[in-house]
Amino acid sequence: MKKRTKTILLSLLAVLVVIQFFQIDKTNPESDPAKDFITLENPPQEVGELLKNACYDCHSHSTEYPWYTSIQPVGWWIRSHYRGARQHLNYATWGDYDAKKKAHKFEEMAEEVKEGEMPMISYTWMHPEAQLTDEQRQKLVAWFAAKEKGGPELPDSPDIQDDHEGHDH
Repeated sequence: MKKRTKTILLSLLAVLVVIQFFQIDKTNPESDPAKDFITLENPPQEVGELLKNACYDCHSHSTEYPWYTSIQPVGWWIRSHYRGARQHLNYATWGDYDAKKKAHKFEEMAEEVKEGEMPMISYTWMHPEAQLTDEQRQKLVAWFAAKEKGGPELPDSPDIQDDHEGHDH
């Protein structure tokens, strides 16, 4: 049994070493700053900073790949998260979305942030700057909801977030 365990462990070690030669591409796609969400939507400064800290790393073309993405299979797992995030919502290509899609994305953003689904907890473990307080969540949700309804600014009334609760998805 000892010899078999040693063989299995050495085989696993060999596999881990070999897969290190298969690194992910850490090149961000080119993007047009004129199509960027913050450029086009011009959020209040605090909202823009929250978006940059909590959302942009995964949901744009300005991903900063941390050191641990060089360790496989961790890098492969994280790359799949970035790809999926960009496919679902990409702030770098916001200008390519039509008005209906933008309104729907605002609704989804408000819902995901309000429910604590975004930013993902697994992301905030290694990125504490992405952790949102309840007050920050409320501010983002209110701004997203106002934008969904066509409003340009952060509403003063907290009613906007309560109004958003009744939507079925």
